Amino acid sequence: MRGYLWKRSLFAVATIVIALTVNFVLFRVLPGDAVTRVSRIPNASPALRHALEVEFGLDKSLWQQYLLYVEQLCRGNLGVSFTNRQPVLDNLIEAFGNTLPMVATGTILAILLGVAVGVYAAVRRNTLADHLSTGVAVAFYAFPTQFLGMMLLIMFAGVLPSVGMRDPFAVALSPGEQFADLLLHMALPVLTLVLTLYAENALIVRSAMVETLGQDYILTARAKGLSRRRIIWSYALRNAALPTITQVALSLGAVVSGSILVEVIFSWPGIGRALYDAVLQRDYPMLQGGFLAITVTVVVLNYVADLLYFRLDPRVSQ
Repeated sequence: MRGYLWKRSLFAVATIVIALTVNFVLFRVLPGDAVTRVSRIPNASPALRHALEVEFGLDKSLWQQYLLYVEQLCRGNLGVSFTNRQPVLDNLIEAFGNTLPMVATGTILAILLGVAVGVYAAVRRNTLADHLSTGVAVAFYAFPTQFLGMMLLIMFAGVLPSVGMRDPFAVALSPGEQFADLLLHMALPVLTLVLTLYAENALIVRSAMVETLGQDYILTARAKGLSRRRIIWSYALRNAALPTITQVALSLGAVVSGSILVEVIFSWPGIGRALYDAVLQRDYPMLQGGFLAITVTVVVLNYVADLLYFRLDPRVSQ
């Protein structure tokens, strides 16, 4: 296990280093920088443009900028936003703090619903219930996220809050009422994420369960007289969990970046909306920090999934 952990750890670190380098180069070859917008102002003097280049380190060579970027990353400094002149790390922490409650709630509900539907469809395969549940899952899987969000917005805009994270007048309410107001504002974004994510979880769980239920050890467990519930949840589901864990790990990382559409539709002030605004304003440090944070999140979650693989099936280390 020690060798397996070392190999997966080195692979994760190498992936992060490569992503960091690509992230740096990508935003340096794109047109525009912190001085681009200022240079379009009629009264912007050359001295002002030069001062901004020195402030953001744009007067140095690309190699010097890269070394400075890595040095600042080691200190926890992701740079300064071109838009609000605030540290990028502070902006990302605030944005992630707004995104995580909504994303975590939607993802957990989608996983629970997807596993339940997938197991039910696999146990009752080739029946009407299987065809119906699988067909509904395929339909929701095919719908684009923005389509589902817009449809829910049209259907429930007059019933549930559809803009923002909280009522601007909620500060005058009690903590319990503020929490209830937050849940109401989360309802439509969370429902959009649940409908988007549960379908792929259900389809993957059903496929893995159908294959597992046909194995010889399941037949042996039935011959021993074990209950159907124990066979399904203790034997079949555990052995079918490997592809499900992969999907969950990828979805947890992708949801943070994929929630851009949901947050834009419902004006949710999270990381997705922050990156969307940064694209419109060419706020490269904010984009660079956001993409790096998302990349690290995906790599770490896949690393955790690898560790869970070893826990569930030690054969993966061979």
